[in-house]
Amino acid sequence: MKLLVDSSAFAKRYVQEYGSEEVEVFLQRASELALCIILVPEIISGLNRRLRERILSINDYRKLKSQLIEDVHDATVIQITPSVISHSVKLLENNVLRAMDSFHVACALEWQADLFLTSDKRQLIAAKNVGLLTEFIGQP
Repeated sequence: MKLLVDSSAFAKRYVQEYGSEEVEVFLQRASELALCIILVPEIISGLNRRLRERILSINDYRKLKSQLIEDVHDATVIQITPSVISHSVKLLENNVLRAMDSFHVACALEWQADLFLTSDKRQLIAAKNVGLLTEFIGQP
């Protein structure tokens, strides 16, 4: 299964919260994994926020950052191309969606993902609206 995971779901690999175990199950089932190019900066931003809030120590931050870089190394990283931008514009015109969030869905479309995994309700709706098979990892 070709799986594209957005930042909100993939971050659950590094921060234990509701849905972390479920994300791992999907990752184990995937035969191919893809991520949007913006995933790394988005997750690093969240980890840095936790570092500033003293939820993470500097050592924990460094370990998580290394793990993220290693995980991304093994995935297909989908670039922001003219075609992805075109998908993004259409998504923004037809859905209530933030610009950066539209890129995750657009990358899933471009890569022709078998499954799009997200923890963002707006991305879930947008992905379903364009015919992507989608799984939501979120609070019950």
